[in-house]
Amino acid sequence: MRIALDAMGGDHAPRSTVLGAVEAVQENPVLQVVLVGDEAEIRKHLPASAPSGIEIHHASEVIEAEDEPVRAVRRKKDSSLVVTVEMARDLKVDAAISAGNTGALMAAGLLIAGRMNGIERPALAAVIPNTKGKVTLLLDVGANMDAKPLHLLQYAIMGSLYAEKVLGYEKPAVGLLNVGTEEAKGNELSKAVFPLLKQAGNINFVGNVEARDIMRGPCDVLVCDGFVGNVTLKALEGAASTIFSLLKQEMTSTLLNKVAASILKPSLKLFKERMDYAEYGGAPLLGLRRPVFKAHGSSDQRAIKNALQVAARFASQDVNGWIQKVLETELRIESE
Repeated sequence: MRIALDAMGGDHAPRSTVLGAVEAVQENPVLQVVLVGDEAEIRKHLPASAPSGIEIHHASEVIEAEDEPVRAVRRKKDSSLVVTVEMARDLKVDAAISAGNTGALMAAGLLIAGRMNGIERPALAAVIPNTKGKVTLLLDVGANMDAKPLHLLQYAIMGSLYAEKVLGYEKPAVGLLNVGTEEAKGNELSKAVFPLLKQAGNINFVGNVEARDIMRGPCDVLVCDGFVGNVTLKALEGAASTIFSLLKQEMTSTLLNKVAASILKPSLKLFKERMDYAEYGGAPLLGLRRPVFKAHGSSDQRAIKNALQVAARFASQDVNGWIQKVLETELRIESE
């Protein structure tokens, strides 16, 4: 399994990307990682004892966070992000990962990797931990701000297959993010897509899900348009960050609380890990011809390692192939 990693993408790159790649290969000797970026900068962080599964592919440019996505992809042809996606397109690697500019990665995915047959809009998926000890796959979380009913049906199909093949869920339950559980609730988009999801033969649709219930785990896959998904994801991230901050303040406010915190430290650490994005790796851009993953911009070494592991499972299970087969079935059903 060979994966291209944008070594210059992310807040802590290239240190985090290089060390994360080294750790991933050390844990999985079958994995090969191509670090794409400034070779001199990459070598500064590459240990002398780096495993043989680490390669370097020099790229002279970097797409910055403030760059306009489409313009940057078109003008910075030798940027680490563009070259990473090109390697996936050209079948030189099995998957591509970047923690860099999200908009640029989506633009590169569309312009370079291209969409699958039958897919109008790819979707960016993210995992959200729930109280059942599992995760819920939420999509779209920002690839497309506006969506049509057909787009959400495609998100449901792609998300269901990802949950099955990568997350290991048997017959994943699919929900529609809405303002109420009743079938007639919601805006025009929600009302229009509900019967499509209900009638689809390749997904296990369980109905509408309210935002307050997301972390209780009522479903394995939750679909919505990119605007709603992005707001939901950032609201949950902000809430989690605030809870950790307030909990830390409270646990260190008095001597008694500090003593209690020391006793609870193992449980608190486990709780933090369950809520930490770094534990869940990268978010796939579903609907592209080649596997492309977006890692969190502030990914540390552990997050990069996990992103590589997730991408490897995605590619080894040929999730794209399964998605294409099911989409072709659905398209034939709709044309009859």
